[in-house]
Amino acid sequence: MSLVVSGATVVATPRGRAALAGELQRAVELLPGAVVRCEGTAIVFVGDRHEHDRRFQKPDEVLDAAGGTVIPGFVDPHTHLPFAGTREDEFDRRLAGETYSQIAASGSGIVATVQATRKASFDELLGLTLERLDRQLLNGTTTTEAKSGYGLELETELKQLRVLREAARRHPVEIVPTAMPAHEVPPEWRHDPDGYVELVVGQIHPAIAAQKLAGGVDVFCERGVFSPHQTRRLLADARRYGWRIHLHADELFDLGGAKLAADLGAASASHLLHTNDEGIQALARRGVVGVVLPGVSFFLRERYAPVRLLIHAEVPVALATDCNPGSSHTESMPAIIALACLGAGFTTEEALVAATLNAAAALGRADRIGTLEPGKQADLVVLNAPSPKHLAYHFGVNLVRHVVKAGKLVVRDGALVQR
Repeated sequence: MSLVVSGATVVATPRGRAALAGELQRAVELLPGAVVRCEGTAIVFVGDRHEHDRRFQKPDEVLDAAGGTVIPGFVDPHTHLPFAGTREDEFDRRLAGETYSQIAASGSGIVATVQATRKASFDELLGLTLERLDRQLLNGTTTTEAKSGYGLELETELKQLRVLREAARRHPVEIVPTAMPAHEVPPEWRHDPDGYVELVVGQIHPAIAAQKLAGGVDVFCERGVFSPHQTRRLLADARRYGWRIHLHADELFDLGGAKLAADLGAASASHLLHTNDEGIQALARRGVVGVVLPGVSFFLRERYAPVRLLIHAEVPVALATDCNPGSSHTESMPAIIALACLGAGFTTEEALVAATLNAAAALGRADRIGTLEPGKQADLVVLNAPSPKHLAYHFGVNLVRHVVKAGKLVVRDGALVQR
């Protein structure tokens, strides 16, 4: 099956098979009037229409970009998709002046979602997750990471990851599952957090590994959650299974989480709102991808991560939604790109690279997704806009017209193609 996307004002893409950092994070190639040819699941040509017509036969299908912009499919490298329940009451409490930490200390926060997720049946949780994947796809996301972490005990952690496995079987969005039983200390272990760490190491990690339910692990290293010492214990254990290591670092306080991520050879460190200079330099030296979550800063009315310092230090920076019910309730990468540019200090080019190639690198997949180049998987988005700059410039609307995933048209004219 061959598919050609033609009629675009411009094809805009970074290039390469590794994350871009520093000045190179602005390296977006603009190809006016170019066409993209997909055969099977792969891209085989990106370039001049006349050159395409000279080299290739007529395709099985032509997708008209109608003067729009063609970009790589978005990669969302940090989400918490499989959850039940919502927390709009907490949202009102924050609007009234309470902080995220105060709400968590009162027994709400993550624990409230844990209670709802434990109660939800497998089918209920699957249905909710598929709905979120639909919204991601309609907003141009073709690959997403998704974490457990709303179980905090063996059976529900396994349930969340099994839901992700089944959702990946049913849905065109590619799911990269991450185990996160160390998302919070559950209420029943508040008296003995070290005991919970040993439960994770002794029971939860081995069960996840035995069933091959995840390829990575994440830990929330934060004051009142997991200390740097406990985080080291958890991630050292994760290495036994060959999992990629990720870290929630320096979100609410500077605990040295960024430096810890670098010391441990993490693939990515997320949040980074309070990261210090030593941490930034450590991330740069080790090539750890800094995953910036401007939706959290906006939603919690907190500071933004020090993006200009990160980029100046040549830390490769990615963007993600952090889709979750407590601190960033959105599935929209275009919304995150707008916030990145209007709030966090990204240029439009840096934001596009952060949402595609660098996000793929955070998941260890930059060799196969994140750019529009021959040999890469055919994941692309057609925007109803003449330039990729409109992702930030024309904010608050969904500019995604068409989406192609692995060579198949999955969104046409803003609507899901029936599976």
